[in-house]
Amino acid sequence: MKPPKTLFVCQDCGSQQQKWLGRCPECGAWNTLVEERAAPAPGGAGESRRYALAAVGTAQRYADISLSAAQRLPSGIAEFDRVLGGGIVPGSLVLLGGEPGIGKSTLLLQVAARFATAVGTVLYASGEESEHQIKSRGERLGVGDAPLYLLAETSLERILEEMARLSPALLITDSIQTVFSLKLTSAPGSIGQVREAATQLLFAAKGQNVPTFLVGHVTKDGSIAGPKALEHIVDTVLYFEGERHQAHRIVRAVKNRFGAVSELGVFEMTGAGLRPVANPSAMFLAQRAASAPGSAVLCCVEGSRPLLVEVQALVSTSNYGNARRTASGIDPGRLALLLAVLEKRVGLNLAAEDVFVNIAGGLAVEEPAADLAVLAAVASSVRNRPVRADTAMFGEVGLGGEVRATPQAALRIKEAAQLGFTRCVLPDGNRTSVEAPAGCELVGVRSVSEALEELIAGV
Repeated sequence: MKPPKTLFVCQDCGSQQQKWLGRCPECGAWNTLVEERAAPAPGGAGESRRYALAAVGTAQRYADISLSAAQRLPSGIAEFDRVLGGGIVPGSLVLLGGEPGIGKSTLLLQVAARFATAVGTVLYASGEESEHQIKSRGERLGVGDAPLYLLAETSLERILEEMARLSPALLITDSIQTVFSLKLTSAPGSIGQVREAATQLLFAAKGQNVPTFLVGHVTKDGSIAGPKALEHIVDTVLYFEGERHQAHRIVRAVKNRFGAVSELGVFEMTGAGLRPVANPSAMFLAQRAASAPGSAVLCCVEGSRPLLVEVQALVSTSNYGNARRTASGIDPGRLALLLAVLEKRVGLNLAAEDVFVNIAGGLAVEEPAADLAVLAAVASSVRNRPVRADTAMFGEVGLGGEVRATPQAALRIKEAAQLGFTRCVLPDGNRTSVEAPAGCELVGVRSVSEALEELIAGV
């Protein structure tokens, strides 16, 4: 009898090698090749396997396809529905990743309980906890008598059997790295097992029109563990973020075939579970010291949601030969660029100064519209003069010191006016295209120097 063929598979990129190598020749990662047995070939020529993603295996005319069976289903949590694009799409495959202990299982158990009460049967398959452990957490969360079924199982085939028996309206698998298929001999969590489990669950979700949620582990650099193909297979990729020392948690969509990318949902972790935050701007600005130098209010947009956050800066004389540049919540490279603009175009000497910039509340802001608020906070700290407390701002800054227009200006201004800000400094290119809300003055600026004159007296 011929022995089974073995391959060495890279756990980072998925490339296959005939022999073990210290370094993967495809991606260059060290010590990532793991021995796996190759899957056996089909038994005969007549054997066939059907991988259709719909109940009908034949091609259908575009005009004959009805969307009545694809109406979105509410999860019972408005913030979670916002991130998904308006609700759960039947037959969709959603991947939720996050740091250990951030609250992924808690959030999905709350969704499962509310979905079961409002829509129908939910199957919660866990490969990390027993039924008693899940129910113990459910008692704390207030899960009532809903058609919620718990399954402590890591075998993919058993999960699919229970799915066929119960015909649930929602399937949750926690987590995809613990699920293994009996068809493969590799260990759970290996690249082959993760790919096989995700693919089979994709066929089940699409074929039976059952929305499915997968929990994914993350690596030490914050990316979802397993092959990158995992994120290509699923319809939606959500990241659960938050600082351990902060009460709030953020669910961010980085891929969504059914809604806007970079949509944001804000929750507060409490003893009774995760509570949606209806007004996150007020939460981020709750402890702001309005009269302190080095503080500026930024109007940013995450997905379709406007947010007002505080940008803090501290500039102090360096006691060492090399000045430090530290950024939390913004790109450090972007901070270095903005400081160079501030020195060259405004004349502030920061070469011998330590500069620390922080987005209060632990939020990460990536859009260029934050440039103006960062410069205002730094200049305010240098001159030890506060920015006007009633002023919010936004705008992208170019290398020539010009303030460029940014998208969704009306949405940002409306959010600032609703929170009581009576003045908004914005790019002059946006000022001519938006109307000022009642009680809010709009100040258009063309350059950084002009903006700082409007924001900080004497700069």
